[in-house]
Amino acid sequence: MRELPLSGVGDEAGPELADQIAAHQQLGCANIVLVWDNDTSHRDATMKNLIAYRPWLTVYQLPAYAPVLNPVEGLWSALKRSLANLAPHSVDALAAPAKTRLRLMQYRRDGVLDGFIAETGLAFEPP
Repeated sequence: MRELPLSGVGDEAGPELADQIAAHQQLGCANIVLVWDNDTSHRDATMKNLIAYRPWLTVYQLPAYAPVLNPVEGLWSALKRSLANLAPHSVDALAAPAKTRLRLMQYRRDGVLDGFIAETGLAFEPP
């Protein structure tokens, strides 16, 4: 089947789909399952068309807010709580403390990031 070009795909979704195409080729044309959040670039008509022409690609869309299925929801919740009492005057004034807090979470030794995954009940190891 003829592959459709990636031109016209949103900035966020284009590279993600390009990564899946590269993985498909590296895995000897094996089937790939992709689980995406509810970002608009993942749901637009162009992306649906690109996915439809790739029978080896199965895409599951997560609901808009799914903390039980998506570990990153726990991370965003913790980040928002840590920024709750800030009153920045601009987006730039918010970006620096947000990056700092994300970096602190990344290097914590108490396994907080593992906790976000464990909270979902998803397995770390493939079946």
